[in-house]
Amino acid sequence: MRWILRGIGALLLIVVIALGALFVMPGDRIAQIASDQLSRVTGREVTITGDVGVTFWPVLGVTAGGLEVGNADWTDKGAMLTAANAAIGVDAGALLRGEIRITNIAAQSPVIRLEQRRDGRASWQFTDSASGARIETKVAPWRQKRPLSIEKLTVENATLIYDAEGADLVTYEGVDLALDWPERAGAADIVASMAPAGERVVLTGRIEGFAGFLDGELQLLRARLKTRGGEAGFAGRGSLKGALAGDLVIKTADSAGFLASLGAGPVALPRGLGRAVDLRSDLTLSPDRRLILRNIAADLGGNRFTGQADLALNGTPRISATLRAGALDLSGMRPAEQSAAPETDQAPPSEGWSRQEIDAGWLAAFDGEIALSAEEIDFGQIKTGPTRMVLRNDRSRMVFDLQDMAAYDGKITGEFVMNNRGGLSVGGRLRAQGVQMRNLLEDAAGVTRFTGAGDAELSFLGSGQTVAAIMRSLSGEGRLALGRGTIAGIDLDALLGSIDAKGGSTVFDSAEATFDIAEGVLHNDDLRVLLLNFNASGEGRVDLGARRIDYTVTPKALRVNAARGGLAVPVRITGPWADPKVKPDLRAAIDLNFREEKQRAEDVVRRKVQEELDIAPDDPRDLEDLVKDELENVLKRELRKLFD
Repeated sequence: MRWILRGIGALLLIVVIALGALFVMPGDRIAQIASDQLSRVTGREVTITGDVGVTFWPVLGVTAGGLEVGNADWTDKGAMLTAANAAIGVDAGALLRGEIRITNIAAQSPVIRLEQRRDGRASWQFTDSASGARIETKVAPWRQKRPLSIEKLTVENATLIYDAEGADLVTYEGVDLALDWPERAGAADIVASMAPAGERVVLTGRIEGFAGFLDGELQLLRARLKTRGGEAGFAGRGSLKGALAGDLVIKTADSAGFLASLGAGPVALPRGLGRAVDLRSDLTLSPDRRLILRNIAADLGGNRFTGQADLALNGTPRISATLRAGALDLSGMRPAEQSAAPETDQAPPSEGWSRQEIDAGWLAAFDGEIALSAEEIDFGQIKTGPTRMVLRNDRSRMVFDLQDMAAYDGKITGEFVMNNRGGLSVGGRLRAQGVQMRNLLEDAAGVTRFTGAGDAELSFLGSGQTVAAIMRSLSGEGRLALGRGTIAGIDLDALLGSIDAKGGSTVFDSAEATFDIAEGVLHNDDLRVLLLNFNASGEGRVDLGARRIDYTVTPKALRVNAARGGLAVPVRITGPWADPKVKPDLRAAIDLNFREEKQRAEDVVRRKVQEELDIAPDDPRDLEDLVKDELENVLKRELRKLFD
């Protein structure tokens, strides 16, 4: 019994001596122990500077005028963490057991700099990421790495800098961070908040097996980001190396507000393309910032997509995606039409086209290729049926490759290009087969007078920051070939039959023409139309910028009677193309059909005038000048009589 009591007494003496040593240990010595152990855990140089204060039992700790954690050896951009005021608390009992149990780390207004390279190396990985081996140096036994846990970490008013190689530098100020890790073998709860645009953004998360997570192991985790306008959530597995795999959910009622709260600035999202978002997807992120999305199901405010996407997030995001949709309403992409006065003969040149400036800056948001298939698409003015297209974007030049587009009972193929590299320009090469022209022209230009199915080819190029400017600048060429159809507003059969030609419609068997476009004006001089009893030709201009037409169609009867082979009556079409005036050109009709009769009549009148006025038959003056001159001579003779 006596030896037992002596043993207990000796143990208590050892404890007292150890505690006494701790009490008399100077603050800078405690700070050195803490910094050494943190250095061993992180593999980085940890320095505690400035005035050092000491706290004792039950919490042994220091307060310091400065704390600095070094950065990875592959960067030269300064420390990873620098704080002017810091406090570190250590559990003295755990220290006696050979453990480093940090009860609290608090830092005021630190600067935290996080860096990441394209090869996956990151400054927050406390290992040599290139080789996968932890940094080790030869140290004294008492400075060997010991088990570490941090019960609480508090950071207030931090400046967070994220520098990803190849991407823009991102800086957030006023960041608050709290870590709660009560058990070393357990989970850690994290709460971070900041206000990059004035409104608080809160990120909450929980990481299971946090000690293993710090060692680079994959651990279960979940996170939730919430701010004005919506929230995003993730549940799955992740590691400190930047790897993630799990389920992603994004729900926003106001996406513009959501993005603005994150510091994205004002964002104008088209209707049906993200003003509200409900997205779910399987997500995989690799340490080299490659994002893989599978089983995407997204509702962007009425437009629903499914599919998959791969994104490379180094620098400008590069996308490779395959998306499927049902009925898509993309009419929200069209600039709003200005309220305009009705078109008249004196209408301004660009009346009817929008003068709202087009913001094409979004073309620089990503590069890559997106394959899209949809059951139908409403572009606002143009509507299509089942569609397959591939969208390719390269440095603000986007090409819509229309591989198979059903539209207006026919098919449209070709490509449409938007280029914003040096100011906005649009162009393309389109081919239409078997398209019903009435519906197409009505949707595209408000023209309803023509019906018929046909083929067409068009190449075009225009530039400008508004639709009106683009239409005024258009250049290009094209071809049109129609089968049987009608022209509303005039009955050419009735016109050639000398009947009142107002109203009615003309039925034709075929029509074809070529055209060119320069400075927004379409020119054509080879229109050929075949009708039952006559043919027609046409020439003129269509001002696409002004939405006006000045065109002459000349139908010619195949035969009128036995004496006359054909009668041609030109028809002039002028005015706004939505409501043009259509009337026969009688002067031109006389010149075309009665040239010989007109000449014979003029000859008879000339001879009669020459006889009456005693003018020589070989007088070179035309009939109008003859009459005018002789009338002047008569007036002179009569005036002289007044003075005789």
